[in-house]
Amino acid sequence: MPTSAKRLVRLTGHLLLALAAVSALVVIFLVLIALTDGAGSGLAAWLTILGAGTALALWRGRRRTWPARLVPFVPVAVAAALTATVCIPTAPTARRYPPALPFVSTQHWDLATGSRVAVYHYPPANPGLRHPVPIVYLHGGPVRGISVQDHRFLRLLARQGYDVHAYEQAGGGRSDLLSMDQYTISRSVRDLAAFVDRLDKGRVDILGFSGGGVVLTRALADPDVATRLHRAIIAEPGPMDGPTAHITGHEGRASARGLAPAPTGPRSTHVPRYAVAFGLMRLGLLTPDTGLIGQAEGDNAFTAADLGSDTASAYCARDAHRIPVEDTAQNFSFSPAASLRVQQTVKDSPSIAPLLRQSRTPAMLMIAECSSQVRQWATAILAHDPAIQRTQYMPGVGHHMWNDLDDNNDRAAAVITAFLQDTPAPLPNYPTHDEIPTFLRDHK
Repeated sequence: MPTSAKRLVRLTGHLLLALAAVSALVVIFLVLIALTDGAGSGLAAWLTILGAGTALALWRGRRRTWPARLVPFVPVAVAAALTATVCIPTAPTARRYPPALPFVSTQHWDLATGSRVAVYHYPPANPGLRHPVPIVYLHGGPVRGISVQDHRFLRLLARQGYDVHAYEQAGGGRSDLLSMDQYTISRSVRDLAAFVDRLDKGRVDILGFSGGGVVLTRALADPDVATRLHRAIIAEPGPMDGPTAHITGHEGRASARGLAPAPTGPRSTHVPRYAVAFGLMRLGLLTPDTGLIGQAEGDNAFTAADLGSDTASAYCARDAHRIPVEDTAQNFSFSPAASLRVQQTVKDSPSIAPLLRQSRTPAMLMIAECSSQVRQWATAILAHDPAIQRTQYMPGVGHHMWNDLDDNNDRAAAVITAFLQDTPAPLPNYPTHDEIPTFLRDHK
């Protein structure tokens, strides 16, 4: 073999060894991040691989001449530079709240629970149509801000004579953060009761959507909280308790997931620090209270584009190429760590079915045709809550039923207002308790 070829082979071998060393150090770094729960913004893991890599480089170079002794340090330097990007914040570490909305004033209420929440009020736009019982809206998430799309729907209800109140649950939107251990589903239910007490308008109607539907369901199962409720509308709920959360069942008809164009805009997950942090949290390898990134920094970094296909999954497949913009970049707010923490407390909770069977608050369940939720999450509520008076299966819509497409907002409002006024439902009462098995078989 010619000398030049031998040199090329040796050089290739050295490069492959160097790449292997860099890869090994990066993998060890990620393992240490998980083992130390990101202690010290990841510096504990970074200093460990730097020290271990340096010691190994010194050992490998101990018999080499002086210039050659530096070669083993090259992979260490490269790995240290790559992993240092995981330890350096690029988003503000103090919480930056969304600016004020131009169409509604934001109040801040201190609740008896200790939560400080952002509150919005849409009074009846037509006093002549005023309905006596106020509506309180519980948004989805959990620990997310109220989207501009949801605000538009609340204004639609106000134009129909309803006194509409909404608050962003603690940690979401313009509401103050809690310490991570305070984010629990039980705290969310207590906050709801405290909000109704602070509102001081007697019993209220509640519209709970998605994660808000979970809070509402658990409120119905708490006799002390349920006394504050007049009527309850549970729209597209998540799992109500641990046993329900562990169900692996059918979803609704095909959603736009995988069909819609990828969301545009900046993504925090394109930054190594947040890609590692959010990725390991989703895998359960970092706790929500990780030392890698603080709650405020994670909230500031996370963007609407980071939700990826989750947004598309809230729409029917037929709407894949006309999915509306649900929120503005300025108003968008989501706390991934706190959301995972609340969801975990639901998964860890015992069954609430025995308590829900005692509910006497008139309730309605709304289920979307193209729901991305597991069907049994909704039917479990229908099976155990004897006070559900009607179920409305909403054709032509996905998880986010009021979505500004076609007449979907008006149809959702018609279903809601008919129940609140105790007038005939616009849609058949379907499925009923006895039709649950058939519904699960036919609508998947």
